[in-house]
Order: sequence, then C-alpha cells, then structure tokens
Amino acid sequence: MTEPLFDRRALSAHRHRAGGATFLHEAAAQEVSDRLLEINKSFTDPLIVGDQTGLWAEQLGLKARRIPDTDVLDVTEGAHDLAIHALSLHWMEDPVGQLVQLRRALRPDGLMIAALFGGETLTELRAAFGQAEIEVEGGLSPRVAPMGELRDLGGLVQRAGLALPVADSMRLTVDYADPLALMRDLRAMGETNAMAARRKTVLKRATLGRALELYTQNYARADGRIEASFEIVFLTGWAPADTQQQPLRPGSAKARLADALKVPERKL
Repeated sequence: MTEPLFDRRALSAHRHRAGGATFLHEAAAQEVSDRLLEINKSFTDPLIVGDQTGLWAEQLGLKARRIPDTDVLDVTEGAHDLAIHALSLHWMEDPVGQLVQLRRALRPDGLMIAALFGGETLTELRAAFGQAEIEVEGGLSPRVAPMGELRDLGGLVQRAGLALPVADSMRLTVDYADPLALMRDLRAMGETNAMAARRKTVLKRATLGRALELYTQNYARADGRIEASFEIVFLTGWAPADTQQQPLRPGSAKARLADALKVPERKL
C-alpha cells in the first residue's frame, strides 16, 4: 500500500489555528471573478470546494453550495453548472480524482476552475532551508510540500475527462520585514508543512539560524526587506457536451497554412 503524501490530521490542525492571513485567497478569488465576467454565460448552481469557501463565495458574489476538500467530495452527479476548487488542490492526495469528481458533479457544458499553488511558490524558502540543512545536518528533509509545474498540472484537466483544457498562472511577490515574518504569515495562512514524511523532531536552532541568514543574504532588497514568491495556477475545463467546439479531423483543412502565411511549404 502506498504511503500517503500528506498528513490530513496535521493539515486540519494547521488550518484550525490559522490566523486570518487570507490575502492570497483574495487575490486568487479576484482573478477567478474577473475570468467569470469574461465568459458569456450565467451560472445558477455553483459549487465551491475548499477550506475558505465563505471568503470565495463572498468575493465572487455567488450563492453557492460550499463543501470541504475531503478525499471523497459530497457532491451529486450533474447538480452544478460551475465548480470551483478554491486554492487547496495542492493539498489533495489524488488531484486527478478531485477533478474527476468535479466533472461528474457538473452538467454538460458546465465549467470547472481549480486554483492551486504552483512550483514557483516559496522557491526562496526552499533554497535557504535546503542549503542550511545540508551545511548543518548533512542532509535534507521535506520542509515544503512539493508543488507541480504548470505544464504538468495542465495535463490533470485532460486526464480528468474535461474538455477544452487551459492551464495558466499568475505570480505574486510579497515582501516581509524578515524571513521569520514570512513563516508567521504561512502559519496564519494554514499553509505550513503537513507532509506525512516531514521530520517530527524540533527544528535545530542552528539550522533555523543558518536558513534565516541565507535567506537574508540571497533575497533581501536594498531596503533590507526580503521577498517571497507565490505562483497560483488556474486550471480550467468544461464538462463535455455535444454543443462544444470540436477539433477538425486531420487532413480536413480546405486551405494550406503555408499559403495563409505566404511562405514556401517544406515537406518533413
């Protein structure tokens, strides 16, 4: 049996003690809101999945059904025309399974949007702690949860059976007085380490001190404040429907691309 990647009990504890640092949720929800405004479609039965569903519903202005991000989602097949996974898919043991469940919850031509942290998130913190552990302890331990790269995450939408898949991201750079302020903010977000393989012993003072030193040395601005990177990936797909655009069959084009571009055609 495969060992779990995440400790759900620890994740729940972290979320329970979170102190209201919700600015990343607010930024992601605003981005989703802007995207929904660009879609010429009215949604009457939306679903929001995650830990901050109240914030998302308010920010999006939706009267939505809100459910927690459990492994098995409490959804009914074909009950919704919009499903939003609200910045928690990166904590899911089976992200494809989550998207499959959302697809089944959608009616034909229903829209799915998932927001999650991508691989460029907290690159500075990863680097500082990695180097510090190697120097002080002679090895590495899982300090920050693994996060997928954009091109890999985009494949999840197709694997879940959703049509017209799109994956893109936005990057935010946040400045803090020092690395400890960043760590306090991560705790207030409920986004601290909940990996099952994390080291359970107390972090050594020397390792922490060296990590803070390296972070400041490598990522401080001229004014002394440090920067932290966050990448939020957005995955979009539609429940298959007969009315959707379909790709043309190979060889069915009536005009050559070379003619349209006014360039000579060269056979491979």
